[in-house]
Amino acid sequence: MPPGDEALKGVARTRMSDEWSDYTLYERLSKTVNQGSAFAEVLKALSVTEHRHYEFWKKYVPGEEPRLAKLKLYWVLFLRRFLGLTFATRYLDRHEENVVQTYKGFAALIPEEDRAAFDEMVADEKDHEKALEMKVESSAVRYISFIVLGLADSLVEISGIHAGSLGFYDQTEIAGLAGVIAGAAASLAMASAAYAQAKQGGFEGSARLSAIYTGVSYFLTAITLATPYFLTKNMILALSSSLSLAVAILAITTWYSVVIQHKTFLRDFLEILLILFGATIALYFFGYVVHGVFPGIRVS
Repeated sequence: MPPGDEALKGVARTRMSDEWSDYTLYERLSKTVNQGSAFAEVLKALSVTEHRHYEFWKKYVPGEEPRLAKLKLYWVLFLRRFLGLTFATRYLDRHEENVVQTYKGFAALIPEEDRAAFDEMVADEKDHEKALEMKVESSAVRYISFIVLGLADSLVEISGIHAGSLGFYDQTEIAGLAGVIAGAAASLAMASAAYAQAKQGGFEGSARLSAIYTGVSYFLTAITLATPYFLTKNMILALSSSLSLAVAILAITTWYSVVIQHKTFLRDFLEILLILFGATIALYFFGYVVHGVFPGIRVS
């Protein structure tokens, strides 16, 4: 390395720590899966590769020690434990995409004698993406579309039912119960539709599990959104609390879905959010219009 090349030293210092952190992370992840599985071997191979990358950058700053990114390590292990191996590895896959783009910006700093090793390292990072994508397979990947379908439909329909109920009911418990009953009926209908869709062909998973995932996710969401109506007597407070839960569920579900399916978060989130609030507002006014036309049907 040419003396005084502070730019390369700065890059090497950062990348050395990043590669050491990735090496540690892959090694730890490899211990959380069946040691006889193909994916365990992939994770171990990735950890070895990351250690080689660490050594590449280490030679530019030989007197320094790497810093372990403990927050990233614990966060990914948390995702692995509570959201599954598929989600954790797809999350890392997005990280590998960023690493490849970052490395391309460093090419001009690398001395000519190290250029071949650097190009090999970039190729390794691209192979990481393929390795993670090819080896990860679970029911979360296969059935995520059915889970999202049940959640999204439930968020829109149950929130709309609750908003429309403002024109009919004075008691929050009745409005909440209306959402639960509608949710139970709709979850069966959605499960049946999911079963029929999966049976049409081209789907590699189980039609029965598709129906279960769709129906259960729908009904559990309906119960969650109805809960505030049983905790307060104020209809507006109950509705706003229910909508807040809906937005939170939508954000978590969308994030999970986009990580698994390699999509963009903001676009998917805003799209369903607009549908959610559009349907809620429309049904809110529809309920009052119906009450104005038929004032005698209001329930107290």
